Amino acid sequence: MSTEYLKLTAYFGERLRGKRGFVADELLDLFGSQRIATSVVLRGSAGFGPRHVLRSDATLTQSEDLPVAVAAVDRAERITAISEQAVAMISRGVVTLERARLLGAPLPDQAKLTLYIGRQTRVEGRPAYRAVCDVLHAHGFAGAAVFLGVDGTVAGQRRRARFFSANTDVPLMIIAAGTGEQVAAATPELKRLVPSATMTLERAQLCKRDGRLIAPPPTVPEIDAAGRPLRQKLMIHTSESTVSTSTGATPIHRALVARLREHHTVSGVTVVRGIWGFHGDHEPHGDKLMQLGRQVPVTTIVVDTPARIAAGFAVVDELTARHGLVTSELVPAFVSIDGGKRRGSTELAGPTW
Repeated sequence: MSTEYLKLTAYFGERLRGKRGFVADELLDLFGSQRIATSVVLRGSAGFGPRHVLRSDATLTQSEDLPVAVAAVDRAERITAISEQAVAMISRGVVTLERARLLGAPLPDQAKLTLYIGRQTRVEGRPAYRAVCDVLHAHGFAGAAVFLGVDGTVAGQRRRARFFSANTDVPLMIIAAGTGEQVAAATPELKRLVPSATMTLERAQLCKRDGRLIAPPPTVPEIDAAGRPLRQKLMIHTSESTVSTSTGATPIHRALVARLREHHTVSGVTVVRGIWGFHGDHEPHGDKLMQLGRQVPVTTIVVDTPARIAAGFAVVDELTARHGLVTSELVPAFVSIDGGKRRGSTELAGPTW
């Protein structure tokens, strides 16, 4: 089986409509009809796009069109075959393509491990995602976050969440940051716990952990040797209620959105709330009864040019002075669509794996 995989991710407003209905539904119809191996729809809690219009669940007036992130993963040739169709469905948003591999391929020094499993899958009587996070934490991963899908495909079959259903097969996504050695050590146990899971590996650099600067995002040229544009992605993992000394009572993720939007540092941000996870030395956790303030993980995603990412990292570095996990990745293909006009290409740039 080919180990060369691609992940297509689309970011747009949840109420964006296409020819037949909401774009999120149309994309999942496409993935289902083409039997794309794995896909998942994640509802965001805040964000803005190139027009810098804020969408947030913090107020009713700004929560009418929250962002969504739709990710699809399969062999490279299968994702390439549908990428232009996916872009054509979106009149305003962003589509990225990122290289990934199945586990068992040569491991990088630093990596992002992603698992896709059924949201109701259980291991020894408890949710599988908790067992997975325990394994990742025990092996010293820098962090992990669990995101609940509201729609998706599993083994090429559409799995939609419904009110009066156990939603056993609707996928959830677990993203973890660690070293190649940690991935290799954890893999046998993960495969034993969740043998049906899809697990992929991507290169990612660890930039900050619990306020400690490990390395800034690498300097990346604006174009590769063939003249194709390159993009970078920052993922900032914090907790829902965690505040910074420089933000007062404002949670870090909301302060990030406000600062990056106010100064037009980057062209877009998407915030996705998790249900369980950990970063740094903290034990895996989520919402609990009799708890003041939510402790679920929150991930802030920024994709932009290397120059804008460098400028944005200065803000990120300041606001994560004591808390948070920050990673950086190369994005080899990026398309921005606004009013039907597109910039960028689905042609992959940069080095291969």
